[in-house]
Amino acid sequence: MHLKTYSHAFNLTFIYPYSIDLLLLASMEDYIKAGKIAAEVREHMRKRYHVGRTLLDICEEAEEMIRAKGGEPAFPCNVSLNEVAAHYTAEPNDSIEVRDGDVLKIDIGVHVNGSIADTAVTVCYNPSYSILVEAAEHALREAIRVARAGVKAGDIGRVIEHTIKSYGLKPVQNLSGHSIAKYTIHAGKSIPNIWTIGSFSLQQGEVYAIEPFVTTGDGSGLVYNGDISNIYSIVSRKRTERKEADTFLDMLWTRFKTLPFALRWLKDEDVNHAREMISFLLKKKVIRTYPVLVEGNNRYVAQAEHTIVPTMEGTVVITA
Repeated sequence: MHLKTYSHAFNLTFIYPYSIDLLLLASMEDYIKAGKIAAEVREHMRKRYHVGRTLLDICEEAEEMIRAKGGEPAFPCNVSLNEVAAHYTAEPNDSIEVRDGDVLKIDIGVHVNGSIADTAVTVCYNPSYSILVEAAEHALREAIRVARAGVKAGDIGRVIEHTIKSYGLKPVQNLSGHSIAKYTIHAGKSIPNIWTIGSFSLQQGEVYAIEPFVTTGDGSGLVYNGDISNIYSIVSRKRTERKEADTFLDMLWTRFKTLPFALRWLKDEDVNHAREMISFLLKKKVIRTYPVLVEGNNRYVAQAEHTIVPTMEGTVVITA
């Protein structure tokens, strides 16, 4: 049966409230451009009918659109199905298809000269789980409504948690939003999806991603590392005493700097050689990997995400 996608476009204004710091925006031209590209790609992917498509096709379409619009992927497009909350990207020649009844998270990152915008949408082909999508989007709207410079991250988490629980659902408590810096997706500060004490206050002009994750009422509300790890990033450029591996690492640095990458991006490398080099560099701890994150009770998960820049008056939503 052909099901329509049970997700809805955000009805968000660009600024909360309607004032704007023009000097702030002028200094963030690359972030604004990255956010515009990310929003356009997200909305295209939201409207597409993905049942029967491979995850590889979805990733490559999103990433090709980013490049065509003048950006670069800030990380491999995440296409996480059902109980997998995050961090799955397509393998080379990946044959996994989206099926009728699936819940698909599409997480998109765009950078322009290292300035990153991060956004996500959940497309749902099972009406039983459309409430997860509704709750994630509602929680994101409410979080953005209260976000501004000086607001504590824990208070944003309180709003997210309250909104999700009002649906009889659970937030995923060990996933969170995050600060963003040049060429750095996770810049050290976390915006929780539950209330926490001792949290930091949002700073004017800093960049943050807010991303509620929602699972069912009988879910654990936690994720754990799965068996698959196919996203990588460089953590050190120290020499390994193996010239071949050092040359490979230099190539990775030239292409990706500190940003995450995927094996399928190395199209001009022999895939078996690239796998062997990545395995070796992982053992030497000069690159790291990001395991897929799976809901603790294997319950389905939905996600929604925007990138914001708080001001004293409100919030610039650069991915609106």
